[in-house]
Amino acid sequence: MSTIDVTDTTFAETLAANDIVLVDFWADWCGPCKQFAPTYAASSEHHPDVTFAKVDTEAEQQLSAAAGIQSIPTLMAFREGILVFSQPGALPPAALEQVVTAVKGLDMAEVHRQVAAQKEAQETQQPSA
Repeated sequence: MSTIDVTDTTFAETLAANDIVLVDFWADWCGPCKQFAPTYAASSEHHPDVTFAKVDTEAEQQLSAAAGIQSIPTLMAFREGILVFSQPGALPPAALEQVVTAVKGLDMAEVHRQVAAQKEAQETQQPSA
C-alpha cells in the first residue's frame, strides 16, 4: 500500500477507519523530510496492513498545530485511534521497522486500561464546580 495524504477534514476519519495509522508530518522545504520520504514509502509497501499517512504541515497548519508539531519531520503512530508513538526526526529504515513492529505488537487491552486510568486520574484532580 502506498502512502496517503490526509488533511484536517480527513484526519479523524482516517484514524477511525484503520487499526494502525502512521502519520508523517512533513514540509516540501524540509531536507530531512525529503530524505525520510523514500524510507517511509518503502515501509508502506512492506506493511499493507498499516495505513501510512502524510500531512503537509504548510498546507495543514491548523492540523499540525492541533497535533503539537514543533519540528519536522515528526512521526506519529496511532492504534485504534490512540496515539501510541510520537517522535520528531527522520528515522533510518531499521528504526522505522522497529516502530511498526512494536505498534503491531501492542497489547491494546492494556493500552485501553492505561488510557482509562489516566483519564480517571485527571478527572479526580479537577476541582469540582
